[in-house]
Amino acid sequence: MGQGDGIPCSNVQEPIMANIERRTTKDGALSFRVKIRLRGFPVQTASFSRLTDAKRWAQATEAAIREGRYFKTAEARRHTFADMIDRYLAEVLPHRRSDKKNTRRLLSYWKRELGSYTLADVTPALITDRRSKLLAGTTCRGRQRGPATVVRYLAALSHVFTIAMKEWEWVEDTPMRRVTKPKEPPGRCRVLSDDERTALLDECKASTSSALYTVVILALSTGMRRGEILSLRWPQVDLERGRITLETTKNGDRRGVPLTGLAHQLLAARSKVRRIDTDLLFPGTDPKKPVDITTPWERARVRAKLADFRFHDLRHSAASYMAMEGASVVEIAEVLGHRTLQMVRRYSHLTEGHARAVVTRMNAKYLGEGSAA
Repeated sequence: MGQGDGIPCSNVQEPIMANIERRTTKDGALSFRVKIRLRGFPVQTASFSRLTDAKRWAQATEAAIREGRYFKTAEARRHTFADMIDRYLAEVLPHRRSDKKNTRRLLSYWKRELGSYTLADVTPALITDRRSKLLAGTTCRGRQRGPATVVRYLAALSHVFTIAMKEWEWVEDTPMRRVTKPKEPPGRCRVLSDDERTALLDECKASTSSALYTVVILALSTGMRRGEILSLRWPQVDLERGRITLETTKNGDRRGVPLTGLAHQLLAARSKVRRIDTDLLFPGTDPKKPVDITTPWERARVRAKLADFRFHDLRHSAASYMAMEGASVVEIAEVLGHRTLQMVRRYSHLTEGHARAVVTRMNAKYLGEGSAA
């Protein structure tokens, strides 16, 4: 094998040099070592016991190089799946405005399952098999793992492959393109009735936790998530302007939350008796960590006789109350911090009456009540 054979190619302009060396091993056996050189790339080598195999590999490799395929494939064989996850965790994740702890947990699953494979061997079928395993499994609490949870596992891995493909050029394409996401069920929308709300708030007031009542009022008033509320610090609260600023939310965006009414009153009162060893609104025994309201919340929920109700349903209740008071889907999405309207479509039926009233007023003002077509 010598210099390239002159086949025109836009991908490779430099000549490809392929040489085959005949060698004799210590035990007298023959071997044929192939070396392929291309300026700007590492030397590619392989050894064979038969000359015909050496020539075949050299020809196939030269063809792949001319077509721009070989070095991408070589990178995928040079790195393991674990290499990819480790580099992502070290270089990419620290700079993302996402839930880093949860992302590490999701990616640790993929690393355990596929870490020993080279990237060239990680196929859509392999990932699909692990996806099915996730769907069939249970959570740490012993519950059946739902489709929505599995979608988050796939989304975390998809971003890793995207970075490996676009920025590192470790893979030519991402196998995630051909992995089907499980269909998620319609979004849950459990909302407190007036009687349930009264019963719950009464029990929260009677709780031994001094934080529970205020936390629940904030959830119902603002639609903030449990973690967003418990991690609040006083510099985020502007009592004068009636505003809370969430620096890092679930989707990574900075968000302003209106603070008004009873929620504003409770935080104003709390600001007067705040602890000096922490700036957390709701500190626990350790001033560096938020208070744990899990047990007080569960006790209040049971005493209020709320069946099939979770803390996150307070967020759904807040959104439903806004919808019933005439807020549009867009306005609800802005308050809750959703990037798309898909998540708040579940409340659209509650805004229909308001939308009809808006259209009726518009027709009356600009087209006249009895105008003819």
